[in-house]
Amino acid sequence: MARTPSNMLPLGTTAPDFTLIDTVTNNMVSLKDITGEKGTVVMFICNHCPFVIHVNEEISRIANDYRVQGFGFAAISSNDIENYPQDAPEEMWKTAQKNNYTFPYLFDETQEVARAYDAACTPDFYLFDSELKLIYRGQLDDSRPGNGIPVNGRDLRQALDAVLRNTTVSQEQKPSIGCNIKWKEQ
Repeated sequence: MARTPSNMLPLGTTAPDFTLIDTVTNNMVSLKDITGEKGTVVMFICNHCPFVIHVNEEISRIANDYRVQGFGFAAISSNDIENYPQDAPEEMWKTAQKNNYTFPYLFDETQEVARAYDAACTPDFYLFDSELKLIYRGQLDDSRPGNGIPVNGRDLRQALDAVLRNTTVSQEQKPSIGCNIKWKEQ
């Protein structure tokens, strides 16, 4: 398993706009469509990464817990499907069904969105405030496959809770660790 860290996009960055196909509904979905009143979570994930598989249940729980409190959620897969066909849109649909995703699971075929977000790994999490300014990026929590630490979403949950309490999100943020995004050959 490759252990690639997040690039840690600078805090305060405005969320890069996008319009991508949602593999669950087959509709085009934009950043505006998923923006929440309190904030917006954009996750870079994929189907086959053991680091994502390890946290899938918690990703769904967090989306369900916080969507009703005014947060928008979307997941994006940007992997090269020619070399990684298990990450193709039809497989993304199956993964969304299996894991009960209640958020759009978007396919970034050109990889332009991943580049705009400076995404490096899966999973990689970004929380934007109500003005779409980046206030958190990095890991879900300290759990990794095989390290024995329970998956609880602590880091992302603390950031979401700070928004709900109207307090500042801690600047101490750890990069996510996961599989590298499978880039197409240039």
